[in-house]
Amino acid sequence: MSFVLDTSTALAWAYSDKPTHAVTQVFDRLAQSGAWVSGLWHLEIANVLEMGVRRKRHSAQFRDATLADLAQLPIDVDGETDHQAWGAALRLAICHELTLYDAAYLELALRRNLPLATLDADLRRAACTEKVKMLL
Repeated sequence: MSFVLDTSTALAWAYSDKPTHAVTQVFDRLAQSGAWVSGLWHLEIANVLEMGVRRKRHSAQFRDATLADLAQLPIDVDGETDHQAWGAALRLAICHELTLYDAAYLELALRRNLPLATLDADLRRAACTEKVKMLL
């Protein structure tokens, strides 16, 4: 797999009629060589999309279609996320003042020695400090 994909990047693709060139490039790379996500990714994506329905940002049909589209992508879920939560991910969260959710993506990129695709400013800053290559 070629990189770690976080929720912010996936949602930027899902919510935009015209994703930025950088986001489009990430998803082109994803389609060609796949990506890794944290074990929390499906929950995070579904939660944001469901909250969008409840807040009337979009329809349930949009939520369901987006989930169906994402399910077709070559995305592998990391099975170690929960095992790292109270160790390496927690240490990264503390060190960089990240949420543990964001630290899980950073931990995954570090552990697998893969670049990270994120639009989250705090996570980007932490990744740069940890010398993780960024795709965006």
